[in-house]
Amino acid sequence: MADQSKGLRVVDVDPPSSPVEVGFIDTPGMSLDVAVSGGYAFVTQHFDGLRVLDVSTPSAPVDVGFWEGPRYPASVALSGDFAYVASYNSGLSVVDVSSPMSPVEVGSVFTPGGSDSVAVSGGYAFVAAGWEGLRVIDVSTPSSPSEVGFVATPDDAEDVAVSGNYAYVAAGSTGLRVIDVSIPASPVEVGFFDTAGDTRGVAVSGGYAYLADYSEGLRIIDVSTPTLPNEVGFYDTPAYAYRVVVVGKYAYVADSWLGIRAIDVSTPSAPVNIGFYDTPGSANYGIAASGGLVYVSEGNAGVEIFWDCSVVIFSDGFESHNTSMWSNTVP
Repeated sequence: MADQSKGLRVVDVDPPSSPVEVGFIDTPGMSLDVAVSGGYAFVTQHFDGLRVLDVSTPSAPVDVGFWEGPRYPASVALSGDFAYVASYNSGLSVVDVSSPMSPVEVGSVFTPGGSDSVAVSGGYAFVAAGWEGLRVIDVSTPSSPSEVGFVATPDDAEDVAVSGNYAYVAAGSTGLRVIDVSIPASPVEVGFFDTAGDTRGVAVSGGYAYLADYSEGLRIIDVSTPTLPNEVGFYDTPAYAYRVVVVGKYAYVADSWLGIRAIDVSTPSAPVNIGFYDTPGSANYGIAASGGLVYVSEGNAGVEIFWDCSVVIFSDGFESHNTSMWSNTVP
């Protein structure tokens, strides 16, 4: 668990009825986003660049590397030996993290706009650049990234997920925008779904787009036909949904001051809240999942690590790999 103003605290929630802190690490800055791979968590920090944390032993995370970078690194995505860092005012940086203890920038490219989020697929980085829409960056040569295409969005592009030939953009008050990126130099919008809320986050899995729709909670959109996205289900989270990650049949929603909601989406038309974890800060930044763990960045409250639904007990005090034992009567 993260302290309100300092670093990373790791809380054992097995059983959740008796949580106990098992590890702590102090990080210097405000944590904005997190990505995880190969036993390392990569955390962007306001004014403090990119921190590399060894999380191979979750009870004892260790700060092992640091890249200073721009002042406002908003988002990070990983591919191979590289971390792709989108910064508010300076675009995209490509950082070689093959040696986690010595990350080094090997290339960069300026992108206009806010650069709120980045996704990487097939030799391209897709940057959600706020009021400047979606920018497509060729990163096939990491030392020489270059913008090859862009498409405007009707409101700020706040988050992006890529699946196959399509980029799915969370575009604020104008909902989900579906962009055909099969020709990276000529991306084109082919479909959209305007939600009731302000779409802040997006994840795509199994033919569905999962939207963190701020005051309107989690929205589930059938995108099996990308030109005709259609809402099939929703769960109205009690706070403000900012980000979402999907693992198997569970969606984990960063729900602002009420922490993380775990939602069973095995039946997309009838999602069920099976539990929650009330983080000490405000879960309105990044969220990632890897190896049965969920990682949450919480601004000045740092980064939290907790088990996903395969092992976590929720508020009713049950623990089982048999989900029939879990209760859906949670706050």
